[in-house]
Amino acid sequence: MNMSIIWLIAFIAFCVLEAATLGLTSIWFAAGALAALIISVLDGPTWLQITGFLVVSFLAMLLIRPLARKYLTPRNTRTNADRVIGTEGVVTETIRNLDGVGLVSVGGNVWTARSDHGEVLEKGTLVRVLRIEGVKVYVVPVEQNGLAEENQELIAKGEQEK
Repeated sequence: MNMSIIWLIAFIAFCVLEAATLGLTSIWFAAGALAALIISVLDGPTWLQITGFLVVSFLAMLLIRPLARKYLTPRNTRTNADRVIGTEGVVTETIRNLDGVGLVSVGGNVWTARSDHGEVLEKGTLVRVLRIEGVKVYVVPVEQNGLAEENQELIAKGEQEK
């Protein structure tokens, strides 16, 4: 069988695989197969075709992959809402998780709130925001003499989960 046909089939197979995955997984090998196909059409020896395939595939991956990752990788952009995590606020409506009620004022904005531990937090209680889930903030009460160690650990855990 003519090597040109083998390289053409390899090129088509890698292109189809790339189209099916859309993850830049085989485009490098398609470029290598195309280079090997060109060498084959020019009557290059088999060892040169294989070397061309390997070198072009490697160079394509080495040179293009960083650019592709830079421009095609989705970025998580922090929103202004994320800024409230770790800040203190005041309960403006008693928080009762079982009843699905509770509001907290944080940084001048009112948020629907839930207690992280499930306890009832009365209006006027000073709280710290641990995390945001949807449009709700999850809070814990702030101790009068500073933040309890348990609350500090919960905040650190919430920030690590991001």
